[in-house]
Amino acid sequence: MTGWLIRRIGQALLVVLVMTVIVFVGLHAIGNPVDILIGQDVDQVDRARIIAELGLDKPLWQQYLAFLNGALHGNLGKSFVYNEPAIQLILQRLPATLELAFAALIIAVAIGVPLGLVAGLYPGHPVSRLLMTGSVVGFSLPTFWVGLMLIMAFSVSLGWLPASGRGETAGFLGVQWSWLTADGLRHLLLPALNLSLFKLSLVLRLTSAGVREVLPQDFVKFARAKGLSPLRVVLAHVLRNTLIPLVTVLGLELGSTIAFAVVTESIFAWPGAGKLILDSINTLDRPVIVSYLIVVVCLFVSLNLIVDVLYRLLDPRVRAADGMEAAA
Repeated sequence: MTGWLIRRIGQALLVVLVMTVIVFVGLHAIGNPVDILIGQDVDQVDRARIIAELGLDKPLWQQYLAFLNGALHGNLGKSFVYNEPAIQLILQRLPATLELAFAALIIAVAIGVPLGLVAGLYPGHPVSRLLMTGSVVGFSLPTFWVGLMLIMAFSVSLGWLPASGRGETAGFLGVQWSWLTADGLRHLLLPALNLSLFKLSLVLRLTSAGVREVLPQDFVKFARAKGLSPLRVVLAHVLRNTLIPLVTVLGLELGSTIAFAVVTESIFAWPGAGKLILDSINTLDRPVIVSYLIVVVCLFVSLNLIVDVLYRLLDPRVRAADGMEAAA
């Protein structure tokens, strides 16, 4: 286990390093931020001075090495627009994005797993067919359209929930959170529902497929032969073994939820990192864009590593395989 963990950490660091190169080179190729930051009437002397101040007059490889050196010391550069440390801007808004992503995933699991369990246990029932059809619709609907429909229904027509903003927050561990206040929860519900739709459909289908795969297994038949109640067989044997592979998928889906929350944040004016990155893309604010993408990559890699560790702890077959490799 220790040797495997060291190898996985080494692979994670290599992935982050490669991604920094891809991100840095890719941003350099999409355009020059100076063309957006300053007007056309600026003379060449001032233009050259601004380019030098931003460090854009150096060759690309020198810019990357300077960025990498700063990154190793926790400095990812200053925003061209805000003139503040880029990583500070990201971290100030990241809790709002994390809160939204976790809320969306909780909704997806809380609704998707029970519905998937029903669909898997009774595959021929009309309700199960309706659930599976609904999951396909959930995959297909555009996030921005669903968000607008939610606003029209629950904010404009019914007036039950607010359509934008984060609402009242409360501090916990030095960070402001919406879920700690009633007003904040009301503001959180609609964007979380919007962001959870795709994940809910995915969890439903994965749970249903897992249940159908586990039901014919010998250990389930043995549990029934022992006289265990149907409810205990489902909860202790079928559902438990279905959730083990689901943990891996959910860990990776959390990373993608954080990365793609930008659309939902824009629709509901949620003050997270996604809104900041959209504004930064419009102005080609490279340090902020790079910082955001590096933070997302680090979250992806960290979550993947945590999920791999949990998978080995939850699945005895993997632990047994690790033990056989160590003995060999």
